[in-house]
Amino acid sequence: MHPSFTKAKIFAVLALIILTLSFTFPMLAFHGTLNKVHDGKNEEVSSLSKAVWNIYNQGRYKSVTTDKEAHNDLEKMIQTQAEFGPASLPIWAVSLEAPNYPKEAFPEGIPVYFHFDGYSGEVHEMNTINHYVGMDPMWVGGTLEREIGIYALLALSLGIIYFIAYNNKILNYLMLVPASLPLLFIADYSYWLYWFGHNLHDWGAFKIKPFMPTVFGDGKIAQFTTHSYPTIGFYMILAISILSLLAFFAKQKAFKEIQK
Repeated sequence: MHPSFTKAKIFAVLALIILTLSFTFPMLAFHGTLNKVHDGKNEEVSSLSKAVWNIYNQGRYKSVTTDKEAHNDLEKMIQTQAEFGPASLPIWAVSLEAPNYPKEAFPEGIPVYFHFDGYSGEVHEMNTINHYVGMDPMWVGGTLEREIGIYALLALSLGIIYFIAYNNKILNYLMLVPASLPLLFIADYSYWLYWFGHNLHDWGAFKIKPFMPTVFGDGKIAQFTTHSYPTIGFYMILAISILSLLAFFAKQKAFKEIQK
């Protein structure tokens, strides 16, 4: 076997491992859990979902209203009706600061974390703020993405497996899909920010003109200071992207050298 084929397989395997551990596995294990809790079907939440959530949520932000004894324990979170989000790694973090949210009570402002399959953090409080300025609640956006997310990642994983198993020129181009994940996420995230900022309603107590929320960096909305930055999940998809490109070009090199 050409050494570049071996390199390509190694890069692809690493990308698949990161994808699986960061997103696919926790999303699959936690799939449907939030809906079950929302519908009052707590007894249907599997022990696997609870165990995976407990592991993946170690050290993550919990709402200031959450009982500390319930931190990292999904069963207690459900029992105390605490606010919680998905098990998968968060990709982007947004936080708001305002005079009516003092640092003593909200040391990190009002943070919300975006996942492939939902949101975590102070989602309820953020939706309250959104309502205040005439903006839709967060769950209105990205419904299709959240519904198909796990299936898209499973298909993506299958594509990477085919890439690893077969040295085929056409299959080689499959790696351009995971390579594009960071751009796809930012594009989708930016679109929904634009949509929310330009579809304001009259119900807002505070009237503001349509605007584009800050995609990256610090900004200002009414009396709120905003912070929008990537977090651990984004760096994971960035690593997947780089490894996928390395795998793609390694195989391209092998194909060219074999043809000589």
